[in-house]
Amino acid sequence: MAAVSKNSRSTSATQRFYCPCGGEIKMKTLFENGKVKNLAECEKCKRTERRPRDFV
Repeated sequence: MAAVSKNSRSTSATQRFYCPCGGEIKMKTLFENGKVKNLAECEKCKRTERRPRDFV
């Protein structure tokens, strides 16, 4: 039996981020001016930031 490489044994874990208002932060992808932009948006207060950690 062949050994499995260390890269193929990765586990997928979902990390959840929460806004100080208590809402969950979701990542959104926008296409503006020919460029792809990733934005983090709170579902509850609709605040948007570049990254989920900017909500602190």
